[in-house]
Amino acid sequence: MTIKDNSRRDFVKKTGSAVLASTVGFNVLSAKSLGKDINSETLKVGLIGCGGRGTGAALQATRADDNVALTMMADIFQDRLDESYNALMKENPSKIKVEESNKLIGFDAYKKVLESDVDVVILTTPPSFRPGHLRAAIEAGKHVFCEKPVAVDAPGIRHVMETAKMAKQKGLALMSGFCWRHDDPKNATYDRLLDGAIGDIHTVYNTYNTGALWYREPQPGWTKLETTLRNWLYYNWLSGDHITEQAVHSLDLMAWAFGDVLPVSATGTGGRQSRTEDKFGNVYDHFAIVFDYPDGKKGFHFSRQQKNCSRAYGLDIIGDKGRCNIHVSNNHEIMGKKHWKWEDEKKERNDMYQTEHDELFASIRAGKPFNDGIRMSHSTMLAIWGRMVAYTGQTISWDEAINSNETLGPPLEDYSWNLNWPMKDVAQPGITKFA
Repeated sequence: MTIKDNSRRDFVKKTGSAVLASTVGFNVLSAKSLGKDINSETLKVGLIGCGGRGTGAALQATRADDNVALTMMADIFQDRLDESYNALMKENPSKIKVEESNKLIGFDAYKKVLESDVDVVILTTPPSFRPGHLRAAIEAGKHVFCEKPVAVDAPGIRHVMETAKMAKQKGLALMSGFCWRHDDPKNATYDRLLDGAIGDIHTVYNTYNTGALWYREPQPGWTKLETTLRNWLYYNWLSGDHITEQAVHSLDLMAWAFGDVLPVSATGTGGRQSRTEDKFGNVYDHFAIVFDYPDGKKGFHFSRQQKNCSRAYGLDIIGDKGRCNIHVSNNHEIMGKKHWKWEDEKKERNDMYQTEHDELFASIRAGKPFNDGIRMSHSTMLAIWGRMVAYTGQTISWDEAINSNETLGPPLEDYSWNLNWPMKDVAQPGITKFA
Protein backbone atom coordinates (compact mmCIF):
# COMPACT_ATOMS: atom_id res chain seq x y z
CA MET A 1 0.00 0.00 0.00
CA THR A 2 1.04 3.61 -0.40
CA ILE A 3 0.34 6.64 1.72
CA LYS A 4 -2.34 8.27 -0.40
CA ASP A 5 -2.28 12.02 -0.91
CA ASN A 6 -5.54 12.51 0.98
CA SER A 7 -4.52 10.55 4.03
CA ARG A 8 -0.83 11.18 4.45
CA ARG A 9 -1.24 14.69 5.85
CA ASP A 10 -2.93 13.46 8.96
CA PHE A 11 -1.80 9.87 9.23
CA VAL A 12 -0.11 10.26 12.58
CA LYS A 13 -3.34 11.29 14.26
CA LYS A 14 -5.64 8.90 12.44
CA THR A 15 -3.59 5.78 11.93
CA GLY A 16 -0.44 6.17 14.01
CA SER A 17 2.61 4.10 13.29
CA ALA A 18 0.73 1.50 11.27
CA VAL A 19 0.82 3.72 8.21
CA LEU A 20 4.42 4.65 8.80
CA ALA A 21 5.24 0.98 8.93
CA SER A 22 3.58 0.43 5.56
CA THR A 23 6.53 2.06 3.80
CA VAL A 24 8.98 -0.59 4.97
CA GLY A 25 8.23 -3.16 2.29
CA PHE A 26 8.84 -1.00 -0.78
CA ASN A 27 11.64 -1.48 -3.24
CA VAL A 28 13.43 1.59 -1.96
CA LEU A 29 16.20 3.15 -4.04
CA SER A 30 19.15 4.00 -1.86
CA ALA A 31 21.80 6.56 -2.68
CA LYS A 32 24.19 3.62 -3.12
CA SER A 33 21.97 1.95 -5.70
CA LEU A 34 21.83 5.23 -7.64
CA GLY A 35 25.59 5.02 -8.00
CA LYS A 36 26.34 7.92 -5.66
CA ASP A 37 29.19 8.08 -3.20
CA ILE A 38 28.19 8.06 0.43
CA ASN A 39 30.83 9.56 2.67
CA SER A 40 31.09 9.20 6.41
CA GLU A 41 29.70 12.63 7.29
CA THR A 42 26.34 12.56 9.04
CA LEU A 43 23.72 14.69 7.35
CA LYS A 44 21.60 16.33 10.02
CA VAL A 45 17.94 17.03 9.31
CA GLY A 46 15.58 19.59 10.81
CA LEU A 47 11.81 19.27 10.57
CA ILE A 48 9.71 22.45 10.46
CA GLY A 49 6.03 21.51 10.62
CA CYS A 50 5.26 18.28 12.49
CA GLY A 51 1.90 17.25 11.05
CA GLY A 52 1.25 14.02 9.21
CA ARG A 53 3.03 15.05 6.02
CA GLY A 54 6.00 16.37 7.93
CA THR A 55 6.29 13.20 9.96
CA GLY A 56 6.15 11.06 6.82
CA ALA A 57 8.78 13.22 5.11
CA ALA A 58 11.06 13.05 8.15
CA LEU A 59 10.82 9.26 8.20
CA GLN A 60 11.58 9.07 4.49
CA ALA A 61 14.55 11.40 4.91
CA THR A 62 16.04 9.20 7.64
CA ARG A 63 15.66 6.17 5.35
CA ALA A 64 17.14 7.88 2.31
CA ASP A 65 20.79 7.70 3.32
CA ASP A 66 22.98 5.39 5.35
CA ASN A 67 24.26 8.20 7.53
CA VAL A 68 21.53 10.69 8.36
CA ALA A 69 19.81 11.74 11.58
CA LEU A 70 16.85 13.90 12.52
CA THR A 71 18.19 16.31 15.12
CA MET A 72 15.74 19.26 15.28
CA MET A 73 11.95 19.57 15.29
CA ALA A 74 9.76 22.68 15.30
CA ASP A 75 6.02 23.34 15.34
CA ILE A 76 3.57 25.81 16.87
CA PHE A 77 1.64 23.04 18.65
CA GLN A 78 3.20 20.90 21.37
CA ASP A 79 0.82 17.99 20.82
CA ARG A 80 1.61 17.76 17.12
CA LEU A 81 5.34 17.74 17.79
CA ASP A 82 4.95 15.10 20.50
CA GLU A 83 2.81 12.86 18.25
CA SER A 84 5.32 13.21 15.46
CA TYR A 85 8.33 12.44 17.65
CA ASN A 86 6.68 9.39 19.20
CA ALA A 87 5.67 7.99 15.82
CA LEU A 88 9.17 8.47 14.41
CA MET A 89 10.76 6.84 17.45
CA LYS A 90 8.59 3.77 16.92
CA GLU A 91 9.67 3.43 13.30
CA ASN A 92 13.32 4.43 13.07
CA PRO A 93 14.68 5.13 16.56
CA SER A 94 18.34 4.81 15.62
CA LYS A 95 18.01 7.80 13.27
CA ILE A 96 15.98 10.04 15.61
CA LYS A 97 18.48 12.09 17.64
CA VAL A 98 16.29 14.96 18.83
CA GLU A 99 17.19 16.11 22.34
CA GLU A 100 14.50 17.76 24.46
CA SER A 101 16.17 21.13 24.01
CA ASN A 102 15.84 20.72 20.25
CA LYS A 103 12.06 20.22 20.30
CA LEU A 104 11.04 23.78 19.56
CA ILE A 105 7.61 25.40 19.88
CA GLY A 106 6.48 28.76 18.51
CA PHE A 107 6.09 30.85 15.39
CA ASP A 108 9.79 31.72 15.53
CA ALA A 109 10.95 28.16 16.25
CA TYR A 110 12.01 27.76 12.61
CA LYS A 111 14.71 30.38 13.19
CA LYS A 112 16.36 28.24 15.85
CA VAL A 113 16.35 25.25 13.51
CA LEU A 114 18.03 27.31 10.80
CA GLU A 115 20.57 28.69 13.27
CA SER A 116 21.59 25.14 14.21
CA ASP A 117 24.04 22.84 12.43
CA VAL A 118 21.41 20.95 10.42
CA ASP A 119 22.29 20.33 6.78
CA VAL A 120 18.81 19.68 5.40
CA VAL A 121 15.45 21.16 6.42
CA ILE A 122 11.99 19.78 5.72
CA LEU A 123 9.35 22.50 5.29
CA THR A 124 5.87 21.06 5.85
CA THR A 125 3.89 23.83 7.53
CA PRO A 126 0.68 25.19 5.95
CA PRO A 127 1.49 26.71 2.53
CA SER A 128 1.17 30.35 3.59
CA PHE A 129 4.41 29.99 5.57
CA ARG A 130 6.34 28.45 2.68
CA PRO A 131 7.82 31.47 0.87
CA GLY A 132 9.20 32.99 4.06
CA HIS A 133 10.49 29.71 5.50
CA LEU A 134 12.07 28.76 2.18
CA ARG A 135 13.89 32.07 1.77
CA ALA A 136 15.17 31.89 5.35
CA ALA A 137 16.39 28.31 4.83
CA ILE A 138 18.30 29.11 1.64
CA GLU A 139 19.79 32.25 3.17
CA ALA A 140 20.95 30.06 6.07
CA GLY A 141 22.70 27.72 3.62
CA LYS A 142 20.45 24.69 4.09
CA HIS A 143 19.36 22.09 1.56
CA VAL A 144 15.56 21.92 1.42
CA PHE A 145 12.67 19.56 0.91
CA CYS A 146 9.49 21.63 0.79
CA GLU A 147 5.96 20.37 0.36
CA LYS A 148 3.62 21.57 -2.33
CA PRO A 149 2.12 24.06 -2.89
CA VAL A 150 4.97 26.51 -2.48
CA ALA A 151 2.84 29.66 -2.05
CA VAL A 152 -0.78 30.82 -1.92
CA ASP A 153 -0.58 33.95 -4.08
CA ALA A 154 1.38 35.47 -6.96
CA PRO A 155 3.66 37.65 -4.80
CA GLY A 156 4.59 34.49 -2.92
CA ILE A 157 5.37 32.68 -6.18
CA ARG A 158 7.60 35.50 -7.38
CA HIS A 159 9.40 35.38 -4.04
CA VAL A 160 9.88 31.60 -4.32
CA MET A 161 11.25 31.86 -7.87
CA GLU A 162 13.84 34.35 -6.65
CA THR A 163 14.71 31.98 -3.81
CA ALA A 164 15.04 29.04 -6.23
CA LYS A 165 17.57 31.01 -8.27
CA MET A 166 19.41 31.88 -5.07
CA ALA A 167 19.54 28.18 -4.12
CA LYS A 168 21.06 27.30 -7.49
CA GLN A 169 23.66 30.06 -7.17
CA LYS A 170 24.60 28.82 -3.69
CA GLY A 171 24.75 25.15 -4.75
CA LEU A 172 21.88 24.10 -2.49
CA ALA A 173 19.42 21.31 -3.24
CA LEU A 174 15.73 22.18 -3.47
CA MET A 175 13.23 19.35 -3.79
CA SER A 176 9.48 19.95 -3.94
CA GLY A 177 6.65 17.66 -2.89
CA PHE A 178 5.33 17.14 -6.42
CA CYS A 179 5.66 13.44 -5.82
CA TRP A 180 4.18 12.10 -9.06
CA ARG A 181 7.30 13.31 -10.88
CA HIS A 182 9.12 10.55 -8.98
CA ASP A 183 6.62 7.73 -9.60
CA ASP A 184 7.97 4.95 -11.82
CA PRO A 185 4.74 4.36 -13.77
CA LYS A 186 4.37 8.09 -14.45
CA ASN A 187 7.94 8.44 -15.62
CA ALA A 188 7.64 5.45 -17.94
CA THR A 189 4.36 6.82 -19.33
CA TYR A 190 5.51 10.40 -19.78
CA ASP A 191 8.79 9.32 -21.37
CA ARG A 192 6.72 7.70 -24.11
CA LEU A 193 4.24 10.57 -24.37
CA LEU A 194 6.92 13.23 -24.70
CA ASP A 195 8.70 11.04 -27.26
CA GLY A 196 5.63 11.15 -29.52
CA ALA A 197 3.76 7.97 -28.58
CA ILE A 198 0.42 9.67 -29.32
CA GLY A 199 1.76 12.36 -31.62
CA ASP A 200 1.36 16.03 -30.83
CA ILE A 201 -0.58 16.41 -27.57
CA HIS A 202 -3.35 18.97 -27.95
CA THR A 203 -5.81 18.29 -25.12
CA VAL A 204 -5.41 17.28 -21.46
CA TYR A 205 -8.38 16.75 -19.15
CA ASN A 206 -7.38 16.32 -15.52
CA THR A 207 -9.41 15.72 -12.36
CA TYR A 208 -9.04 15.72 -8.61
CA ASN A 209 -12.50 14.88 -7.32
CA THR A 210 -12.51 13.65 -3.77
CA GLY A 211 -14.76 13.54 -0.73
CA ALA A 212 -14.91 15.69 2.35
CA LEU A 213 -11.72 16.11 4.34
CA TRP A 214 -11.03 16.24 8.06
CA TYR A 215 -12.19 18.94 10.43
CA ARG A 216 -10.87 19.38 13.98
CA GLU A 217 -13.58 20.43 16.38
CA PRO A 218 -12.55 23.32 18.65
CA GLN A 219 -11.42 22.21 22.09
CA PRO A 220 -11.72 24.03 25.43
CA GLY A 221 -9.06 26.71 25.62
CA TRP A 222 -8.55 27.07 21.88
CA THR A 223 -8.59 30.65 20.65
CA LYS A 224 -10.12 31.63 17.33
CA LEU A 225 -6.66 31.76 15.79
CA GLU A 226 -5.75 28.29 17.08
CA THR A 227 -8.99 26.85 15.70
CA THR A 228 -8.20 28.49 12.36
CA LEU A 229 -4.62 27.23 12.27
CA ARG A 230 -5.64 23.68 13.19
CA ASN A 231 -8.18 23.79 10.36
CA TRP A 232 -5.99 25.68 7.93
CA LEU A 233 -7.36 23.85 4.88
CA TYR A 234 -10.53 25.95 4.95
CA TYR A 235 -8.95 29.42 4.91
CA ASN A 236 -7.56 30.57 1.59
CA TRP A 237 -4.96 32.81 3.24
CA LEU A 238 -3.43 29.69 4.79
CA SER A 239 -4.04 27.02 2.14
CA GLY A 240 -4.68 28.87 -1.11
CA ASP A 241 -8.00 26.97 -1.39
CA HIS A 242 -8.20 23.30 -2.28
CA ILE A 243 -7.32 23.77 -5.96
CA THR A 244 -3.95 25.06 -4.72
CA GLU A 245 -3.46 22.86 -1.69
CA GLN A 246 -4.61 19.52 -3.14
CA ALA A 247 -5.63 19.58 -6.81
CA VAL A 248 -2.32 21.19 -7.74
CA HIS A 249 -1.03 17.61 -8.19
CA SER A 250 -3.34 17.15 -11.19
CA LEU A 251 -2.33 20.50 -12.64
CA ASP A 252 1.32 19.52 -12.29
CA LEU A 253 0.57 16.34 -14.26
CA MET A 254 -1.14 18.47 -16.92
CA ALA A 255 1.90 20.75 -17.09
CA TRP A 256 4.16 17.73 -17.49
CA ALA A 257 2.10 16.42 -20.42
CA PHE A 258 2.49 19.76 -22.20
CA GLY A 259 6.25 19.71 -21.66
CA ASP A 260 5.97 22.33 -18.90
CA VAL A 261 5.06 24.99 -21.45
CA LEU A 262 2.94 27.66 -19.78
CA PRO A 263 -0.62 28.46 -20.88
CA VAL A 264 -1.39 31.94 -22.16
CA SER A 265 -4.81 32.47 -20.57
CA ALA A 266 -7.36 30.82 -18.31
CA THR A 267 -11.05 31.08 -17.53
CA GLY A 268 -13.36 29.09 -15.29
CA THR A 269 -15.76 28.89 -12.42
CA GLY A 270 -16.25 27.39 -8.98
CA GLY A 271 -18.15 27.84 -5.75
CA ARG A 272 -19.60 26.34 -2.56
CA GLN A 273 -22.52 23.98 -2.97
CA SER A 274 -22.35 21.44 -0.15
CA ARG A 275 -19.63 22.72 2.19
CA THR A 276 -21.33 25.96 3.15
CA GLU A 277 -21.13 26.08 6.95
CA ASP A 278 -19.14 28.86 8.62
CA LYS A 279 -16.70 26.33 10.08
CA PHE A 280 -15.39 25.73 6.56
CA GLY A 281 -14.01 29.24 6.33
CA ASN A 282 -13.97 30.90 2.92
CA VAL A 283 -12.85 28.19 0.49
CA TYR A 284 -14.78 26.72 -2.42
CA ASP A 285 -15.76 23.06 -2.74
CA HIS A 286 -15.44 22.80 -6.54
CA PHE A 287 -13.53 24.31 -9.47
CA ALA A 288 -13.73 23.99 -13.26
CA ILE A 289 -10.97 25.72 -15.23
CA VAL A 290 -9.95 25.88 -18.89
CA PHE A 291 -6.34 26.73 -19.72
CA ASP A 292 -5.57 27.96 -23.23
CA TYR A 293 -2.13 27.03 -24.51
CA PRO A 294 -0.19 28.26 -27.52
CA ASP A 295 -1.30 26.87 -30.92
CA GLY A 296 -4.85 26.25 -29.72
CA LYS A 297 -4.02 23.50 -27.22
CA LYS A 298 -6.25 23.24 -24.17
CA GLY A 299 -6.09 21.95 -20.63
CA PHE A 300 -9.32 21.20 -18.79
CA HIS A 301 -9.31 20.91 -15.00
CA PHE A 302 -12.09 19.82 -12.67
CA SER A 303 -11.78 19.34 -8.92
CA ARG A 304 -14.10 19.08 -5.98
CA GLN A 305 -14.22 18.18 -2.29
CA GLN A 306 -17.81 17.10 -1.75
CA LYS A 307 -19.03 14.22 0.37
CA ASN A 308 -21.11 11.37 -1.09
CA CYS A 309 -20.06 12.20 -4.66
CA SER A 310 -18.21 10.10 -7.22
CA ARG A 311 -14.45 10.39 -7.24
CA ALA A 312 -11.92 10.81 -10.01
CA TYR A 313 -8.20 11.44 -9.96
CA GLY A 314 -6.57 11.13 -13.32
CA LEU A 315 -5.90 12.40 -16.81
CA ASP A 316 -7.16 11.88 -20.33
CA ILE A 317 -4.44 13.00 -22.72
CA ILE A 318 -5.29 13.31 -26.41
CA GLY A 319 -2.84 13.65 -29.26
CA ASP A 320 -3.18 13.68 -33.03
CA LYS A 321 -2.07 10.03 -33.21
CA GLY A 322 -3.70 8.49 -30.15
CA ARG A 323 -4.58 9.00 -26.53
CA CYS A 324 -3.43 8.14 -23.03
CA ASN A 325 -5.47 7.37 -19.94
CA ILE A 326 -3.92 7.72 -16.51
CA HIS A 327 -5.59 6.93 -13.25
CA VAL A 328 -2.91 8.13 -10.90
CA SER A 329 -2.89 5.08 -8.68
CA ASN A 330 -3.69 2.05 -10.86
CA ASN A 331 -3.78 2.61 -14.61
CA HIS A 332 -1.28 3.96 -17.14
CA GLU A 333 -2.30 3.14 -20.71
CA ILE A 334 -1.24 4.48 -24.11
CA MET A 335 -3.43 3.83 -27.14
CA GLY A 336 -1.47 4.93 -30.18
CA LYS A 337 0.36 3.20 -33.00
CA LYS A 338 1.56 0.78 -30.37
CA HIS A 339 -0.60 -0.13 -27.39
CA TRP A 340 1.26 0.00 -24.09
CA LYS A 341 0.25 -0.38 -20.47
CA TRP A 342 2.64 -0.06 -17.57
CA GLU A 343 0.69 -2.57 -15.51
CA ASP A 344 1.34 -5.24 -18.17
CA GLU A 345 5.05 -5.03 -17.42
CA LYS A 346 4.48 -6.60 -13.98
CA LYS A 347 7.06 -4.38 -12.37
CA GLU A 348 7.17 -3.62 -8.67
CA ARG A 349 6.01 -0.08 -8.09
CA ASN A 350 8.27 2.25 -6.19
CA ASP A 351 7.26 4.40 -3.22
CA MET A 352 7.44 7.83 -4.83
CA TYR A 353 7.53 9.63 -1.47
CA GLN A 354 10.63 7.68 -0.52
CA THR A 355 12.17 8.11 -3.96
CA GLU A 356 11.93 11.90 -3.63
CA HIS A 357 14.16 11.81 -0.58
CA ASP A 358 16.47 9.16 -1.98
CA GLU A 359 17.14 11.35 -5.00
CA LEU A 360 17.48 14.50 -2.88
CA PHE A 361 20.08 13.02 -0.54
CA ALA A 362 21.92 11.29 -3.38
CA SER A 363 22.22 14.63 -5.18
CA ILE A 364 23.64 16.24 -2.04
CA ARG A 365 26.20 13.46 -1.58
CA ALA A 366 27.22 13.69 -5.23
CA GLY A 367 27.70 17.45 -5.11
CA LYS A 368 25.06 17.83 -7.85
CA PRO A 369 22.16 19.35 -5.90
CA PHE A 370 18.69 18.70 -7.29
CA ASN A 371 16.67 21.87 -7.92
CA ASP A 372 13.13 21.97 -9.30
CA GLY A 373 12.38 25.41 -7.89
CA ILE A 374 11.11 27.10 -11.05
CA ARG A 375 9.01 24.11 -12.09
CA MET A 376 7.39 23.80 -8.67
CA SER A 377 6.65 27.52 -8.77
CA HIS A 378 5.01 27.33 -12.19
CA SER A 379 2.87 24.31 -11.25
CA THR A 380 1.73 26.02 -8.06
CA MET A 381 0.96 29.18 -10.03
CA LEU A 382 -1.35 27.22 -12.35
CA ALA A 383 -3.50 26.44 -9.30
CA ILE A 384 -3.38 30.00 -7.96
CA TRP A 385 -4.30 31.23 -11.43
CA GLY A 386 -7.21 28.80 -11.57
CA ARG A 387 -8.46 30.13 -8.25
CA MET A 388 -8.19 33.69 -9.54
CA VAL A 389 -10.35 33.06 -12.59
CA ALA A 390 -12.91 31.07 -10.59
CA TYR A 391 -13.16 33.67 -7.82
CA THR A 392 -13.54 36.59 -10.23
CA GLY A 393 -15.32 35.01 -13.20
CA GLN A 394 -12.83 36.73 -15.51
CA THR A 395 -10.52 35.47 -18.24
CA ILE A 396 -7.00 36.25 -17.04
CA SER A 397 -3.72 35.99 -18.94
CA TRP A 398 -0.54 34.46 -17.56
CA ASP A 399 1.15 37.85 -17.46
CA GLU A 400 -1.75 39.34 -15.51
CA ALA A 401 -1.85 36.41 -13.09
CA ILE A 402 1.86 36.19 -12.31
CA ASN A 403 2.07 39.96 -11.83
CA SER A 404 -0.95 40.15 -9.53
CA ASN A 405 -0.32 42.07 -6.32
CA GLU A 406 -3.05 40.34 -4.31
CA THR A 407 -1.59 39.07 -1.05
CA LEU A 408 -3.82 36.68 0.88
CA GLY A 409 -2.05 36.45 4.22
CA PRO A 410 0.27 38.40 6.51
CA PRO A 411 4.05 38.48 6.11
CA LEU A 412 5.89 35.77 8.00
CA GLU A 413 7.22 38.15 10.66
CA ASP A 414 3.67 39.17 11.65
CA TYR A 415 2.60 35.70 12.77
CA SER A 416 2.06 35.51 16.52
CA TRP A 417 -0.70 34.41 18.88
CA ASN A 418 -1.85 38.04 18.88
CA LEU A 419 -2.51 37.95 15.13
CA ASN A 420 -6.03 39.02 14.21
CA TRP A 421 -6.02 38.49 10.45
CA PRO A 422 -9.40 39.27 8.83
CA MET A 423 -10.92 36.48 6.77
CA LYS A 424 -12.14 37.68 3.38
CA ASP A 425 -15.71 36.96 2.36
CA VAL A 426 -16.35 33.93 0.17
CA ALA A 427 -15.55 35.01 -3.37
CA GLN A 428 -18.43 35.70 -5.78
CA PRO A 429 -17.70 35.49 -9.51
CA GLY A 430 -18.55 38.74 -11.24
CA ILE A 431 -18.41 40.62 -7.95
CA THR A 432 -15.00 39.75 -6.54
CA LYS A 433 -12.41 41.84 -8.33
CA PHE A 434 -9.11 40.71 -9.78
CA ALA A 435 -6.24 42.46 -8.04
